[in-house]
Amino acid sequence: MVEDRIQTEKKLQAAYAETELFLQSIPSILIGLDGEGRITRWNPTAAEVFGVSAEQVIGHRIDDCGIQWSPAEIKLEVTRWLQAETACRSELRFEREGQPRFLGVHVRHLPASQPGPPRLLLTGADVTGRKLLEEQLRQAQKLEAIGQLAAGVAHEINTPTQYVGDNTRFLRDSWAALAGLLELSRTMRQQAGQGVLSPELLAQFDQLAEKADMDYLLREIPVAISQSLDGVQRVAKIVQGMKEFSHPGSEEKRAIDINKAIETTITVARHEWKYVANIVTHFDPTLPPIPCLIGEFNQVILNLIVNAAHTIAATVESGSVEKGTITITTSHDDHWGEIAVRDTGMGIPEEIRSRIFEPFFTTKALGKGTGQGLALAHSAIVNRHQGQIWFQTETGKGSTFFIRLPIVPLAPPL
Repeated sequence: MVEDRIQTEKKLQAAYAETELFLQSIPSILIGLDGEGRITRWNPTAAEVFGVSAEQVIGHRIDDCGIQWSPAEIKLEVTRWLQAETACRSELRFEREGQPRFLGVHVRHLPASQPGPPRLLLTGADVTGRKLLEEQLRQAQKLEAIGQLAAGVAHEINTPTQYVGDNTRFLRDSWAALAGLLELSRTMRQQAGQGVLSPELLAQFDQLAEKADMDYLLREIPVAISQSLDGVQRVAKIVQGMKEFSHPGSEEKRAIDINKAIETTITVARHEWKYVANIVTHFDPTLPPIPCLIGEFNQVILNLIVNAAHTIAATVESGSVEKGTITITTSHDDHWGEIAVRDTGMGIPEEIRSRIFEPFFTTKALGKGTGQGLALAHSAIVNRHQGQIWFQTETGKGSTFFIRLPIVPLAPPL
């Protein structure tokens, strides 16, 4: 019996050593956490990526182990991992040697051998190179979108500028007659002050007033001024919208007014939709500010509006409708803000619905689309904002894309 026990222990030791060798040889980051977020396992790949050895971190909380994480982000993520009931994914930022790095991790719950908080297994890799490529792609698509919008924005600015110019020329041409009347009125005032007002001067005044068509000027000049101010306001709104849309933003989320951001994007994209659709908005006036990366959120909304306009354009060209409708709705509950973008276009054919969010997949003609719009929208909403994006569609009747963004992040652990 003693010999059998010794042999069994040797086999267990050998199996343990072999398992440990396998685990140490895994080229991915492998981190074990206990139910309090303390590190229980730290493989050589993790030590290489973070520049911190297992001896330095074992027993420490992962958010306080010497790694330069983004403090608020790591605490929220650890809380989310511990509270989640299923596997989840995260992207975390940290610094090493003064350089920002990005970590992609997949978090799984380990089977509990005894009652208590769940243990976690984190596997992942340094995805800094991929993130840089994604950022370059996002910027390239943003510049492409701005380039495509430039002609439309120029046209939108040109229209109000034209009637500002027309009204300004009208005021300039009217001024000569008004200036003559005003000058004559001053002479008449001087004569009236002396108690003498010659009939010739009165006749001259009547002649100038008739020539100037005073009734017409009194009616049209206020209209011209009002139209000019309206045109200047429209130009200013377009320029401000373009400025806000093209702002590079930052890597830090900030609470933004979603309704205002959507209104800005509608203004910037007006030339894309105004000939084929009307836009109807139903904004929730009680929608609280939502933490967002404003540049990426604006790009997502722009992609959805442009896609909706293009699918409606196809129905207009077919002659089935004269003009379609894009309806944008916002709402919220205690935890989520929701945006719905509905169109009355062709709908999405059933055979391609599963591929809508695939990179480089597009049904548009060559030169009309790169197939990156919805793929990047999915990445921005799901990975960058921890939100959700999905759609409902009916062939021949249109589609609705839904976006859900978290309003209140999970509270950090005490």
